[in-house]
Amino acid sequence: MTASPQGIAQPQDITELLLAWSEGKQDALEKLTPLVYGELRRLAHHYMAGERTGHTLQSTALVNEAYLRLVESSRVRWRNRAHFFAISAQLMRRILVDFARSRHYAKRGGKAPVLSLDDAPVVVEECSQLAALDDALNALAAMDKRKSKVVELRFFGGLSVEETAEVLNVSAETVARDWRLAKAWLRRELSRG
Repeated sequence: MTASPQGIAQPQDITELLLAWSEGKQDALEKLTPLVYGELRRLAHHYMAGERTGHTLQSTALVNEAYLRLVESSRVRWRNRAHFFAISAQLMRRILVDFARSRHYAKRGGKAPVLSLDDAPVVVEECSQLAALDDALNALAAMDKRKSKVVELRFFGGLSVEETAEVLNVSAETVARDWRLAKAWLRRELSRG
């Protein structure tokens, strides 16, 4: 395995380990874990930084849940590092949306935790905004799957324009344009709700 001057594994190293793991080599997973876990934490932290202080789902819990689901998914045939992080972004989105929807359910009386009156509006707003964003992204995907994917990778995955371009196999200029258009469309859709 080659390391960069800072001691960080190169993308091709992660890709080689992902391919070996896909072939059933468990030692590849053991070597892969420390390489991707830090990046998953960075992605989760990037997303969670936009959440309110005291959010009940923390970056570490989000990463742990996503990582457990990734490890359990033995049927995925990893193509490369970009594919792995794209799937990770999808998982993080699903976990966050499921969490928000369950909080919304809890607010409506289903196993509701005791909240102070000061906390209740923040919880309701947080849950409804994430659920509304998920609904809007699903509507965008029905019209333009790539733009929806760009939002998912950039917003939920915390990927840069260049990383998103690598995942989607398009130019960085295409990603930047899709990102601008998707954000405008989502702003319009979310302001209607």
